[in-house]
Formats: sequence, C-alpha cells, structure tokens
Amino acid sequence: LIITIDGPSGAGKGTVCRRIANNLGYSLLDSGAMYRLTALDCIQKQVDLSDEHAVVNIAKNLDIFFEALTETTVIRLSGYDVSHAIREENVGMAASVIAAYPDVRTQLLQQQRDFAQSKGLPKGLVADGRDMGTVVFPAAHVKIFLTASAQERARRRVLQLESSGAQHIDHAVILKDIQDRDERDMSRATAPLKPAVDAYLLDSTSLSIDEVCKVIMDRIALVNA
Repeated sequence: LIITIDGPSGAGKGTVCRRIANNLGYSLLDSGAMYRLTALDCIQKQVDLSDEHAVVNIAKNLDIFFEALTETTVIRLSGYDVSHAIREENVGMAASVIAAYPDVRTQLLQQQRDFAQSKGLPKGLVADGRDMGTVVFPAAHVKIFLTASAQERARRRVLQLESSGAQHIDHAVILKDIQDRDERDMSRATAPLKPAVDAYLLDSTSLSIDEVCKVIMDRIALVNA
C-alpha cells in the first residue's frame, strides 16, 4: 500500500507522515531530504559540486533509510545517522546547487520510484513531498494533499523557530517567504505543486495534528476494508 502526502511547506507533512508510518509500521520516504542527502554524500566524499556527472553518480548510488519513530524521524546515510548533519547550512547551500542539475533531479526521481521496491516494504510506504501523488507515485492507493493557510503556516514556523531559541523573529518576513515559495512551487514548469486529480484535499488550518492523522487513518481504513 502506497500513501502519498503532498502539500506546501509548513502544512505539517513531516510530522503527519512520521506518525502515520509509525502507527502502521510502514516505511517512510522523505523526498525533500534526498537532495540534502545527496549534497551531504558529495561533501563527505569530497566530490566537486560543479562536476554534474560526478554528482549524478552520487545520487545514483545513495544508500539511505528513513526510520519513523514516535517523536522523530531518523535519517541514515550509508548506515550512519545524519538526521542533524543534513540540516546544517553548508549542506543546504550545496543542496540548492545540485538541485539545479536536470540529470540529478531525474536520478532522484528514479530513486524515489525505486524506493518502494528496493527497501523490501513489509506493509507499505508513506511518501512525503510535493509531487508524490502527481509524478512519483501516480497509482498510489491513498493520496492526500495537506495544506493550511499561509498565515497559519507562518505562525507555526515562528513557534518552531522560537522553540529552537531564535529571537527577534519578524512574522511578516516569514509570511512573505512562505507566500513567495508557494508561488515558485506552484508556477514552476517541472512538477508544479498541485493536488493530484484523485487526491483528498485536507486543510489543516484549524485542525490539530491528532485530528489530521485521524482523517488520514480513516481514509486508509476505507482502502484496507
């Protein structure tokens, strides 16, 4: 069983996908982390980021695993926990460089499609991303498009930053960043952010994480019935 959960940044996809995968004992695919994992592997192996062919080769041979725990997701690269390492600033900058390479995007798309087979899924897969239901797994059994208002997503982001110790956060700047990113994601030529025609649209603006998870679990139960 393949479940795709797509949607804009800040809609709660990461937390929801982790909980659903953990509850069901399914494997988890965090598509957004794959560019950072590729970048980190390049950095660790001292691959020149300007060498597109070498970067594509790294992407082709990624050894990654996502483990959905109760409160966090452990991300492994070649068997090592890199959950924190991939969030470092230099990795993010490297990821933005390699994401511009068409052949890297093509290779990672194939990696995502292969994930369902190569990991020997015991029950199923929960795929977190922006084009999981439209491009990567168009035949997925359950498709969810999880969204929330830009204002609510900005509020959540501010709370997240404050909880991590950040100070003097400008809510207006955060909101503008989210709105700009939405516009870029929805208007890009390749795999624009949009719900699949057969996706269930779920607005989490006024819902708790528990309420969102219950709605999705109910949708999954209908398929499993």
